[in-house]
Formats: sequence, structure tokens, C-alpha cells
Amino acid sequence: MQNHLFTDIRVWVAAAVAALTAAWGWFGWLVVAWACLMLADWLVGSAAAARRGEWSSKKLREGAWHKGGMIVIVCVACAADWLLGAMLKNLPGVTLPFEYTVLVGPLVVMWYIIGELGSLAEHGVSMGAPVPAWLVRFLGAGKKAVDAAGDKISPEEDEHG
Repeated sequence: MQNHLFTDIRVWVAAAVAALTAAWGWFGWLVVAWACLMLADWLVGSAAAARRGEWSSKKLREGAWHKGGMIVIVCVACAADWLLGAMLKNLPGVTLPFEYTVLVGPLVVMWYIIGELGSLAEHGVSMGAPVPAWLVRFLGAGKKAVDAAGDKISPEEDEHG
């Protein structure tokens, strides 16, 4: 009975993964990875704080609010993608100098993923693990690359507007 249950669970998980991949594509899995990293950061951060004797339910709630705010920002970015796509498809004369499908949402999620990885590395260090200097540089370079991509699609205006 146990083997059949395990097999049934694996089949259902595989079916769910296949359905989600078909429905979401790569961006959906990027969001899933980000959600898992947020959870890991929250849990590992709690463990690191407990190890230092600094754990408090107030800090845990503040972390939850912070993560909630990040979710709101990703929803805003995805809504902006939807709005831009609708404008480009339906308003004559509205164009961009490149083909547009989605961009804002994935950039924001990638930016947050890099931040979560950096935060997890910081927690690891606070728990006594050494961190390779190149990993810190790699994460910094990744964040700069995502920022540069965002700046290309929405450059800052000079002082003359």
C-alpha cells in the first residue's frame, strides 16, 4: 500500500509540474524559485537570529511584511508588463524600439532573486560559514546587470526633461 501511495504522489507531482510548465513557461518557474528563496531566507534568517540569541516574533513579523511588500512590487511589475503589452497591441502609434512580450516582471523577479541569494549568503556568514569573495562579486555583478537592463528600457532623464 505504501509503495502505491508513493508512486501515486510522484505521478501527481510530475503531472502538476508538467501542467505548470505548460501554463507558466520559464517565467512561472522563475517566480516559483523566487518564492522558495524567500521562504528559505526567512527560515534561515530566523535560524541565524536564534543562533545569535536575537530571535524575536517582532522581527519575524517585520520579515513577513518585507516579503509581502516584495510580492506587491512583483505584482505591480507584472501588471505593468500586461499594460505595456496591451498598449502596444491595441493603440496605434504606440511603439517601442524593440519587440516586447514581457520584461518588467522578469527583471524585477531576477533582481529580487539575486537579493535573496545575497541575504542567504549573509545569513550563512552570520552562522559561521566562510563566503568566497568571488561569490559576493558575482552576486553584485548580477544585480548590476539586471539594473543596467532595466535602465536601458527606462533611462533616467537628464535635468532638461
